[in-house]
Amino acid sequence: MYLQNYARVPNHLESNGAVSRSTSVFSDDHDGFGRPPKRTRPRTKDRPDYGSLPIGRVLTIDRGRYRCVVDSTDVTAAKARALGRKSVIVGDLVRLDGDISGATGTLARIAEVEERRTVLRRTADDDDPYERPIVANADQLVIVTALADPQPRMGMIDRILVAGYDAGLDPILALTKADLGSDQVLIEAYKPLGIPHFVLEPKADLDPLRECLADHVSVFIGHSGVGKSTLVNALIPDADRRTGKVNDVTGKGRHVSTSAMALELPSPGGWVIDTPGVRSFGLKHVDPDHVISAFADLGEIAHDCPRGCTHRLNESECALDDAVQVGTLPPDRLASFRRMELSRTDW
Repeated sequence: MYLQNYARVPNHLESNGAVSRSTSVFSDDHDGFGRPPKRTRPRTKDRPDYGSLPIGRVLTIDRGRYRCVVDSTDVTAAKARALGRKSVIVGDLVRLDGDISGATGTLARIAEVEERRTVLRRTADDDDPYERPIVANADQLVIVTALADPQPRMGMIDRILVAGYDAGLDPILALTKADLGSDQVLIEAYKPLGIPHFVLEPKADLDPLRECLADHVSVFIGHSGVGKSTLVNALIPDADRRTGKVNDVTGKGRHVSTSAMALELPSPGGWVIDTPGVRSFGLKHVDPDHVISAFADLGEIAHDCPRGCTHRLNESECALDDAVQVGTLPPDRLASFRRMELSRTDW
């Protein structure tokens, strides 16, 4: 009560017009307690130009540090905050600022990511709406599959193929452990799609595969335990990728490689990107039209399909079926395409 009366302006001052009713005797003291003025930088349309900065390739990512190569020099870099949390992936070509000498203790900065030519993606499962980019700027997809131990999973191969065609990658089949199982079923299944294949056993001659990989950026992907990292070590002797064994009880492989890594091939050159083994491959992100467009002959025929045609078996008025009937499309090619396409059951 005392403070309230003390803070009030005396009546005789109000009546004399000395101060207005709205003025407080403490106004001078309270001026500093208001909200501070908003300080903002003036807006500008000008953006930094990083075009003169050197370009590096992202080789691997580990706990916020990006190992890059710039003109054969290994450089460790951090990412500029403005780029966002998941804006850089293995295979990206990036503009690097700061110290790119590669000397111990130095740290460069990724200032900008170059436009990606391709991006291989997957989702955790078919109900997951979030895409997970795996690798950028690859042009070949090497699907590594064991012929035994563990047994080949055609459904997994089909799903990886679908993701590869959607990304615009050329697929290759690498069939490992040929000393333990037959390759006949898989070769016959994918022959109509025109996919190159290599049958590999321990101490096999890898020169034909090396020639196929030369001057390309090839991402290796496959189920855990199929010998993917073993194959990479054979192609690149100093790669030193960790390898594991298949569980005798479950018949499944164990995740050994925990992160993707880009590795340069010896002469004649090229890059291999080894990825961790996968046990599922969701296709929620895939547009079916991208898949059929990857096959020049099928895509051309599909232009005559009615609007909304899914190209599935028993689809009314599908031009692919018409092409089979008149003999311009081999039936086994259409059957192989539909089997692969239907690996996404909710299309």
